[in-house]
Amino acid sequence: MSSQTNKKATMPPEEELALGTDPIPAKPYYCPDFFALEREAIFKRTWLQVGHMSELPEAGSFIVREVDIANASILITRGKDDQVRAFHNVCTHRGTQLVSQKDGTAATFTCPYHAWTFTDKGDLRAAPDFERFYTDKSQCSLPKVSIAVCAQLIFINLDPTPTQSLQEYLGPLAAELETLTVAHATHFSEYVYEIDANWKLSYDNFQENYHLRFIHPRSGEAASGPDNPFGYPVKYGFEDPHRTQTIWHNPGFQPKPTQGFAMGKAVEFALASGVVNIENAKQYYALFPNFFALGSPTQPFTHCIMPIAPNKSRGVIRIYWAGEDQSATQRFSREYNTATAMDIHAEDRSVIEAGQRGLDSGALKHIHFQSQEVLCRHLYTQVERYVTAYQQEQSA
Repeated sequence: MSSQTNKKATMPPEEELALGTDPIPAKPYYCPDFFALEREAIFKRTWLQVGHMSELPEAGSFIVREVDIANASILITRGKDDQVRAFHNVCTHRGTQLVSQKDGTAATFTCPYHAWTFTDKGDLRAAPDFERFYTDKSQCSLPKVSIAVCAQLIFINLDPTPTQSLQEYLGPLAAELETLTVAHATHFSEYVYEIDANWKLSYDNFQENYHLRFIHPRSGEAASGPDNPFGYPVKYGFEDPHRTQTIWHNPGFQPKPTQGFAMGKAVEFALASGVVNIENAKQYYALFPNFFALGSPTQPFTHCIMPIAPNKSRGVIRIYWAGEDQSATQRFSREYNTATAMDIHAEDRSVIEAGQRGLDSGALKHIHFQSQEVLCRHLYTQVERYVTAYQQEQSA
């Protein structure tokens, strides 16, 4: 990398000054009242990534997703007509959760309480002794949830009438996501974790590199070096409310033999599959409010951080690939790179939780973001924007 590019990577971006330089209030990272506002202003109104089309491989497939912050369970089906639909997983008789399985195949869904049965389109098909009810079946369909797909990623919106379609919400990033491996993937490995930290605090850890040399001195060697000791990104991008960064790579990095073999083979197999866009290999997408995607050919991953409580979150990390493993070498390479991603995350976890314990004490009134933590600042400003708009709407 040229010295000019390195200089650009370490200079405060113009967007930082546009977002301000003042300290950020600490209270929104632990306050129950602010968390309640986020629930209503953001997580019940924006598009949330909850799955991948490879989980619905054929007509009759279904998955169930829990959205803890909204106390909602969502049933997602792929009907006989090949249409993907989403419903609240709640029987319209007495509110019993309809489906207890996390996934499967079914043409109908029957409530375990009184055997009301619904089609994969959400219509009430049959109910015992229904003639004694004071309504008709057309009034008892499952409550619908808005759903859309981009790059084979499944998104839902708990707002019955979203103000924007998913394509409008993603803007120019929709087309870029379609070039990533995830848009062509047929398989994925998944790592689910719960962490005692506010969703924003956990999210921020994965959109700043200021911590690399301290928390990842061994595993982060490829992302930092003498020319860029903190591993700051080459550039940032903003498509409100979303953001991107182009990751810097250390040209002097020399992987250990086994690591180099696994990484090299991963790139080789990815290129052979024909679904990898090398131009986006270092591009990192952060979609508001809680989703990441990376275009890396060795670790094409997504990461979703779902709020549970003011100081508790659940993360879902997935590594995607296309096609079945064709050899033991390919399987080894993929598993090695997946394990590496999990190891790196494990190094982050304790310090994130330590940060939450410090904030929970209430000792700090503000926290500070430096210029290269601009993506963290941008996330907070977007959260504040949505919350403020919601408060103004309610007061009106």
